[in-house]
Amino acid sequence: MQVAPIPDLDPEINQVREATANFVNRYVIPNEEALGDWEGQDRARLFRELQENVKKAGLWAPHLPKEYGGMGIGFMKHAYMNEVLAWSPYSNPIFGVVAPDSGNQTILIKYGTDEQKKKWLEPLNRGEIRSCFSMTEPDAPGSSPYAIQTRAVRDGDEWVINGRKWFTSGAIGAAFAIVMCRTEEADGEGGVRDKMTQIIVPTDTPGFNIVRSVPVWGRNGNHCEIEYKNCRVPVTNQLGRTGSGHQAAQDRLGAGRVFHCMNSVGQMWRAFDLMVRRSIEREVHGGKLETKQFIQGFIADSYIDIQTARLMTINTAKVIDRMGDARTDISALKVFVPAAHERVVDRAIQVHGAMGVSGDTPLAGMYTGARTLRIADGPDEVHRILIARNVLKTYHAGQSWDFGTM
Repeated sequence: MQVAPIPDLDPEINQVREATANFVNRYVIPNEEALGDWEGQDRARLFRELQENVKKAGLWAPHLPKEYGGMGIGFMKHAYMNEVLAWSPYSNPIFGVVAPDSGNQTILIKYGTDEQKKKWLEPLNRGEIRSCFSMTEPDAPGSSPYAIQTRAVRDGDEWVINGRKWFTSGAIGAAFAIVMCRTEEADGEGGVRDKMTQIIVPTDTPGFNIVRSVPVWGRNGNHCEIEYKNCRVPVTNQLGRTGSGHQAAQDRLGAGRVFHCMNSVGQMWRAFDLMVRRSIEREVHGGKLETKQFIQGFIADSYIDIQTARLMTINTAKVIDRMGDARTDISALKVFVPAAHERVVDRAIQVHGAMGVSGDTPLAGMYTGARTLRIADGPDEVHRILIARNVLKTYHAGQSWDFGTM
C-alpha cells in the first residue's frame, strides 16, 4: 500500500495516514495468515502484541477523545485514517476501533453517567473487555426501529426486560450488552406512551440467554440470537433519559455509516490493487490478462466506482464535520458505496478465477461483507425512499435543492 500526501489536506491528516499505512504495511498485512487462524494458539498473543505496539505509536482508538484514552483527532481525520485501515480486515481491532464497541463507546461518552463510564467505558476503551449492541429483532423489521417489541417494565429500582433479539454481533465473550427496549412514560395527560430506551445489561445477568449464533453466509460467527426472560437490571443502568433510545441509535448510526463507507473505499483499493497486479502477472491464451479488453474494462470501471464512492463519502464527512444536515447525503452514499464495493470486488474475483473465491486472498470475505452492508444499517430501499422524501419536501416548501452544500 502506497499513501502519498494529498496536497490540499491538513498536514496532520497526511501524517496520520502515512503513520497508519506504515504500520499496516509492516506489521498487519504480513501477519494476515496468522491473524486469520482462529484455531492458532499464537493468534491472541499476536493481537495483544500488535495492539500494544499501536498504543506506543500513538495510533490507538482514533474515534475517542484524548481524555478517554483515544487519539482525539476528530471526525475527518478518523474518516481518512479508516480508508487506510481497511486495507486489512484485521486492522480495526488492532487499532482499537471496531463495531459494535466503537458505537457503544460513543453512546457511553454522550449518555453515560460517571458511574457507568467508570464501570463499563474505561475498561472497554483500554481493550480489557468487549461489548455488544442488541437492537435487531427476528419478528420486527430492522428498517423500522419503532417496531421493536422487546419491553422493559419498571419494578421499583429495577428494569425487567423481556423480548428476543438477533444479530447481536459480538455477544459471545462480551461483558455487557446495550439493549434497545420499549418502555412506558407518563404522557402528562394521565396516560402512558411508548418510548425507546437503551439499557446496559451485563451478560452474566440471569435471564440473559444466548439461544444460538446465527450463521451468516454459511459460517458460524458471533451474531447471536438472545432471549431476555425476566432479565432484571438496576434502573441506574439506563442510558440517558427514558425515551432517548431512538436518538442515541441515530447518533451512532449516522457517523457509523460514513466510517463503514470509508472502510468500503479502503477495501475497494485493496481489491483493485490485487486485481491489477493479477492482470499484469497472469498469462492466459497466449498473453497477459492485462492485454484483454474485458480486463481493461474491469480496471477502468473499478477506478470510476472507487473515485466516485470516495468523493461521495468525503463530501458527506465534510457536511457532518461542519454540523450540517447530512441525512440525505448519508442515505445516498449508503446506497451507492456498498453496491460499488460489491462491483469492484466481484471484478477482482473474476480476474483471479477460482483463486478469488478461495481463502488465499481476502476477496471472498470482502464480497460477502459488501453484500451484507446493503442490508445492515438500513436496506437500500429505505434509504432511497428517504432521499426522495427529503428532496420532494424541499421542493414542496418552495425551494430548490441547494447544490452549493456539496
